[in-house]
Amino acid sequence: MRVGKVIGTIWATRKDEKLNGLKLLIVQQLNIINDSNEGAPIIAADMIGAGVGERVIIVGGSSARSAAGSNHVPVDATVVGIIDDQEIEEDLI
Repeated sequence: MRVGKVIGTIWATRKDEKLNGLKLLIVQQLNIINDSNEGAPIIAADMIGAGVGERVIIVGGSSARSAAGSNHVPVDATVVGIIDDQEIEEDLI
């Protein structure tokens, strides 16, 4: 699992029919310790109704496909949680 911030939405009129009904978000992956950007933004299927500006939990690979409803859905990342808060013991880092 990874942490990210929703920075936008993608709309695609023409797409694989297995993507029909899925909301697609643009998510900037974040470093969980300091919220700095980690790599390029990704597109993730949204299963929970996340919105722009929210910090989210993302899964990838077969977990992403399973969370999207089927191992046959062509997704690489899926948003599975909205982060309310986090607590990190800084002396353990």
